[in-house]
Amino acid sequence: MSEAAAKPNLPEYSVSEIAAALKRTVEDGFPFVRVRGEISGLKAASSGHVYFDLKDDKAVLNAIIWKQSARLIRLKPESGLEVIATGRITTYPGSSRYQIIVEQLELAGRGALMAMLEERRKRLAEEGLFDAARKKKLPFLPEIVGVVSSPTGAVIRDIMHRLNDRFPRRVLLWPVAVQGEKAAGEVAAAIAGFNAMTANRPDVLIVARGGGSLEDLMAFNEEGVVRAAAASAIPLISAVGHETDTTLIDFAADRRAPTPTAAAEMAVPVRNDLLAQTLDFERRTLRCFTKSIEDRRRHLAQLARVLPRADQLFALPRQRFDRAAETLGHALRRNLQQHRREFTEATALLRPQPIRRHIRQCGERTEALGRRLKQSQIARLAEARRHVEGLGRVLESISYRSALARGFALVRGADGAIRRRAAEISGAETLRLTFADGDAGAVATGNPAQPKSKRKPQGGQGSLFE
Repeated sequence: MSEAAAKPNLPEYSVSEIAAALKRTVEDGFPFVRVRGEISGLKAASSGHVYFDLKDDKAVLNAIIWKQSARLIRLKPESGLEVIATGRITTYPGSSRYQIIVEQLELAGRGALMAMLEERRKRLAEEGLFDAARKKKLPFLPEIVGVVSSPTGAVIRDIMHRLNDRFPRRVLLWPVAVQGEKAAGEVAAAIAGFNAMTANRPDVLIVARGGGSLEDLMAFNEEGVVRAAAASAIPLISAVGHETDTTLIDFAADRRAPTPTAAAEMAVPVRNDLLAQTLDFERRTLRCFTKSIEDRRRHLAQLARVLPRADQLFALPRQRFDRAAETLGHALRRNLQQHRREFTEATALLRPQPIRRHIRQCGERTEALGRRLKQSQIARLAEARRHVEGLGRVLESISYRSALARGFALVRGADGAIRRRAAEISGAETLRLTFADGDAGAVATGNPAQPKSKRKPQGGQGSLFE
């Protein structure tokens, strides 16, 4: 068989050519599709791209959201959500797989949306954002009411109209979009902005929007809006939708109003009702005061009837007063006589002769005491002197200088230390000898004398004079 006959008739492709041909075929066949499936294997890369899988009960499709599209997609992908992904099908030659490049992402039906909201509600509730202990009490009569709402809708007009009817207050409006992609970010920024104000800061906030579908109210279910409402230091009233509409901001708010008009009614009391209540309190206070005065007057009249007459009431005290006045005159006279007698006796004692004699006696006694004091002082000093002299003699008798006077000498070495034994003196050492009348130098010569060891004689007692 020839070589030409051995070659097959099929064309020969490289791997890259086959991959490119498949890529063109898939992209031409599925240029723009909508795929429904459940998100799994969600992974956000550091580059900003988002990777996940779309699956059903029979197959799995790889999905990618590029960084540019991820910023524009309103729905944040989460594992377990059933979604409808819109995009184009393509292939990835590096691993021989096909995938969808997602450009839009939406929940697959109302049931999936409600499931997502329920899961978000449970997660935020576990964080404590909906706890009743976090709720703040609304002020009774706020000076400034802050409103977060659309500036063109009927909501702000209803709130202003209701506030003016009940109790006119100053209103600050923070205009925001209440529907659309930017709505959630603007509402959260408005709540934070009101809380950051230092001048003209509202006393209460109303976040309001009219009714609508669940999709229309989704901005108030966003996590950022819920967290901003929970973190608000200003008491916040949620008035989103109609009475049957419920959003997640309602759980985080301090109060929930069924309608924006009801929110205005919660924010301020009715002025006319307060005036009527004040007048009623005034009438009741005046009536109670008048009744109290009448009761006291009646009680005083009853007491006056049982009290005795004035002349009877003061008769006994008046009699005691008259008796005391009469007794006082006699007592004053006796007191004067007693003091005059004592004064006379004192005058007799102050005659000149007894005074001089008394002074002379005191002087003699003082001189005698002075002589006794002087003699006693001399005797104590003499006794102390004898005691000190005796101590001096004792000190002199035990002093080493008395030994020096008897012919002894004090020997010190060159280092100033006292040499008490000959063994402590080295040959040719310079010594200093202290005598009774002064010091003298000396030099040691020869070997110091070694102490003789006395041997005990063999047997017997030995001599006592050795």
